[in-house]
Amino acid sequence: MTDATLVLNAGSSSLKFAVYSCEPDGPHVRLRGKVAGIGTHPVFSARNAHGQPLPSQDLMLVSTEADHDALIPALLTWLERHEDGLTITCAGHRVVHGGRLRGGPAQVTPALLDELEALIPLAPLHQPHNLAAIRCLAATAPHLTQIACFDTSFHRTQDWLAQHFALPRALTESGVLRYGFHGLSYQYIARQLPRYTGVHAEGRVIAAHLGNGASLCAMRERKSVATSMGFTALEGLMMGQRCGSLDPGVVLYLMDTLKMTTDDVSHLLYEKSGLLGVSGISNDMAELEAHPAPEAHEAIALFCYRAACDMTALATSLGGLDSIVFTAGIGENSALVRRLIVERLGWLGAELDTDANARNASCISTTTSRISLYIIPTDEEVIIAQEVHDMMQHSPLGAISNA
Repeated sequence: MTDATLVLNAGSSSLKFAVYSCEPDGPHVRLRGKVAGIGTHPVFSARNAHGQPLPSQDLMLVSTEADHDALIPALLTWLERHEDGLTITCAGHRVVHGGRLRGGPAQVTPALLDELEALIPLAPLHQPHNLAAIRCLAATAPHLTQIACFDTSFHRTQDWLAQHFALPRALTESGVLRYGFHGLSYQYIARQLPRYTGVHAEGRVIAAHLGNGASLCAMRERKSVATSMGFTALEGLMMGQRCGSLDPGVVLYLMDTLKMTTDDVSHLLYEKSGLLGVSGISNDMAELEAHPAPEAHEAIALFCYRAACDMTALATSLGGLDSIVFTAGIGENSALVRRLIVERLGWLGAELDTDANARNASCISTTTSRISLYIIPTDEEVIIAQEVHDMMQHSPLGAISNA
């Protein structure tokens, strides 16, 4: 039997998972899958390392209202039937917020869970579900060592100028800082840059993680220099359902004049804004691209305008710009979004190869473009598996209990 790592990425209505065998040269993916529609109508899918679908009828979903507490034990039972010579000995989790003290992965302990619970107000859409999966797995399989891998860790290389708000120093010292997110995705892109850009990998790069959640990261020497997201995952780009950067006076107006409660405002900014709010139709970019309504096209245009503006701002933090990388669901698949963004960057010397862009090619810039343009598919799960592998190799870890 070969030791293996289970990777879990728990969201509010989905649970992504993958199993990696622990090989001498690092983790190798053996299967991956997803449970979508949690809480309404759970739908399970999984594929092996060759992309072939695996049977799902024996995954016992308790009911259409099944939550993570019911699904994780069922998933473990299913995995036992499909491990194919593997023994899962540890688990790695995506945890969105690690705070300012976490510059890398950490073994889960009751103390760490308490620390991460305190950060829930800064990531209310993600943190509770990340931690619920950890607790459920600890209760179901207490023998497993669990490792938390944080989306904020990659950005701890930024200098203090990039992390500070212009607020009273006491607030800054209490932790009101720009943390940045999507760090596991950016960490993967940073590792892939040499493969795509060669000797230019250490240059000035902006990675655009464009999905239902969207952000930008400015990198130099493959390290985070600045990012568009800040204290919470609300700041920065317009997103699927989130507003992105907003005049704080709007929030005061909503509460003081329109008498909205904090819960009302939170729901508005996190779940009713962005592409959904502007279009009034959907938060799905593909659906908006196919829709004839002018509101759909206006939402797309605003999304791309905001992204282009924030890219030029981040170029200032780098002192110039050598490459742009598009990644995540929209970044990897929407030729229209990439074209509309790059068209606004022509004054910087960015030139799009329209044929390559339409084909979703790896390099989508012309040979004369002063800025190289790439599409690099992201893989947060393999980063988590690698971080778990490295921790297990370099220090003996034990399973936690009473989490």
